[in-house]
Amino acid sequence: MNSAPETTIRPCETIEELDACIRLQREVFALPDLEISPRRHLIVTGQAGGFTLGAFATKNELIGFVLTVPGFRGPERIFYSHMTAVKKDFQAQGIGVRLKWAQRERALAENVRFIKWTFQPIQARNAFFNLEKLGVVIKKYAPNFYGTDYSTSHDQTQKIGLDSDRLFAEWNLKNEKVEALSKNKSFAEKSEAVKAIEIPNDWNALLKSDIKKAKAEQRRVREEFQNAFSQGLICRGFRRGEKNPKYLLYKI
Repeated sequence: MNSAPETTIRPCETIEELDACIRLQREVFALPDLEISPRRHLIVTGQAGGFTLGAFATKNELIGFVLTVPGFRGPERIFYSHMTAVKKDFQAQGIGVRLKWAQRERALAENVRFIKWTFQPIQARNAFFNLEKLGVVIKKYAPNFYGTDYSTSHDQTQKIGLDSDRLFAEWNLKNEKVEALSKNKSFAEKSEAVKAIEIPNDWNALLKSDIKKAKAEQRRVREEFQNAFSQGLICRGFRRGEKNPKYLLYKI
């Protein structure tokens, strides 16, 4: 892993910069070329009101980007954060969170106050990032959102029959928790969690060691989330730990 370089966050605008985003997708995501967002998609997204922000190291090397697609929630203009990618050698160095805060700043400058995206439910690192670093809330679980065996592993020949379940992250850009986190301040919930949903500590290792158990864990987590949401609960927190990391759910 490289040390964190001096990094500039700015829009990706040239053909060369957009092509660098495509190369980074191939490196970071376990997807075939058919699923990669091509240059044409990035260009059209920009023309339609969205944007791509890049993290550039010295000598203008692209080491991360976030693609933001325009959308609507009823009459309200919103953004959909289609993907965020950081070069493997520079992950876990704060670049992803800088990209997201820059995305928020750009959205607010355009009078947009809501961004949403999806992420895998049984990835503890992503859950902590979204809930505790950014302050999203979760109200929806989407079973098999992209289809079976979507992005199961970097070995695209591996077909294990795993559903691509996703949680929807809702980022209300001006709520109290998000405002505090944007200023690097701590935030404490005003009420106690009423339910916790545990997930495996290392999902990728479980997939490799015991596919049957991994599928069973995914079904359990799916059922617990669906039951909690049917009771009107929302997820606003995540507790890390070497054993039994867990989502925290609250009454609305």
